[in-house]
Amino acid sequence: MRAELFGSPVDLLTKAETVDRARQAMLCKKPTRHVALHVAKLVNMRSDPVLAADVRNSDVVGIDGMGIVLAARLLGFRVPERVAGIDLFQELLAVCAKENFRPFFLGATPEVLSKAVVKATEKYPSIRFAGVRDGYFTADQEMEVVEEIRNSGADCLFIGMPTPRKERFLAAHRDQLGIPFVMGVGGSFDVLAGRVKRAPKVMQKFGFEWLYRTYQEPRRLWWRYFRTNSIFAGMMLSAISKKTRRSLRYSFSRTVH
Repeated sequence: MRAELFGSPVDLLTKAETVDRARQAMLCKKPTRHVALHVAKLVNMRSDPVLAADVRNSDVVGIDGMGIVLAARLLGFRVPERVAGIDLFQELLAVCAKENFRPFFLGATPEVLSKAVVKATEKYPSIRFAGVRDGYFTADQEMEVVEEIRNSGADCLFIGMPTPRKERFLAAHRDQLGIPFVMGVGGSFDVLAGRVKRAPKVMQKFGFEWLYRTYQEPRRLWWRYFRTNSIFAGMMLSAISKKTRRSLRYSFSRTVH
């Protein structure tokens, strides 16, 4: 089921349902684009039209951040569970290994990418890659990268490039890539490679992964999370206030009549 939250589409799916969407896309060779929605992305959509178009044009908009889960539930949506991008990514690697789908990794530094491939192969010994390419290519090399991906015969493409570069790349070349399932994975290559650690399970459960990431990279992340979380809190309060006023008006009108 698809709903709309603060001007963004969201798909109210379980992880299993999301995995099945990806699997069907690869089996049927049906072009399907997945995007993981979290608070920072939702807030930044308001001022970045390329990012907003990328989210709205995606076939599956998964609820990645716990803040999105809580906001949606407070506003009356039935969200079955949070589907974290890193968890979905690893689940899909397992599907690739089991069903002989061939992934292509695009993004990160050569060192991180190499380690991510090694770790994936260690964890899923039967996995076979269609190709890998780091994210440090120039604008002049972009068409070369597109050709490499298109000619690889990959069943799925996982992109670990930063926003908005990833969105601009896909906006320009999505139809030329010829890959059934495409997913942006953020910093998942860093996690898979062991360069970045995930938050403890209890922090994941209660939605404090952002705080753990800030602890690991304070200079880069503290202002980003402070800004976007503050804006999102204001959006939530405004929405809840409007919902409460509508409910009160409805109750008053029923009482009067």
